Amino acid sequence: MVKIILHGASGFMGKVVTETADMDPNVEITAGIDAVDRKDRPYPLYMNPADCDAEADVIIDFSTAKALDGLIDYCLGRRLPLVLCTTGLSEEQLARVGEASKQIAILRSANMSLGVNLLLKLLKTAAGVLVPNGYDAEIVEMHHNRKLDAPSGTALALADAVNEGAGGGRQYTYDRQSRTQKRDPMEIGISSVRGGTIVGVHDVLFAGQDEVIEFTHTAYSRAIFAKGAIEAAKFLAGKGPGLYDMSDVIG
Repeated sequence: MVKIILHGASGFMGKVVTETADMDPNVEITAGIDAVDRKDRPYPLYMNPADCDAEADVIIDFSTAKALDGLIDYCLGRRLPLVLCTTGLSEEQLARVGEASKQIAILRSANMSLGVNLLLKLLKTAAGVLVPNGYDAEIVEMHHNRKLDAPSGTALALADAVNEGAGGGRQYTYDRQSRTQKRDPMEIGISSVRGGTIVGVHDVLFAGQDEVIEFTHTAYSRAIFAKGAIEAAKFLAGKGPGLYDMSDVIG
């Protein structure tokens, strides 16, 4: 039985993770941490991490970037592995995650779904063939109107996969409104759409002469992210210091 503390327990993803864990006989959420108190979680909820001394093998985080520093301090203090699912982190925060991973196990992924992580592998292969042959790479991502960061962490991970597969050296372009010039062949365009209740859609297009190849991942439910996070927690429990990602989980 893997015991989990859920950081960001009061949020929407906290609710989904709670429901998903309840259906898995191999895990138990022993406590939640969140700045917002809720009475409908089936475990103790702490507003201050320092007050939480619940038994745990690992922490799952679905919170906000501004809560990261306190979370890292808490994990280091208790030597607890961390499944870090929050996106929109600054370069300074990413550097801190890297430093912390020298002392504890941290699994960080821009997207916790199996399908997206398989797509990352496929894109490296596709980009290695198509981009050197003159195909332009463009990414369009769509999410609900409550999402805080843009572009999504998944879109950036997809762009990184394309860039790596193409040999590196590509710059990411987020806005063409202020530019009056033709497309640079060394760029990867990333566009963001926000609206309604879209869970998540990511389109990667390779546009060549007279043909377009598209890769699309559509998330119909946030349960896929919760399931991935729980599988990651099972994987990470008991692991030594290091920085892991979902490719380690799926093999």
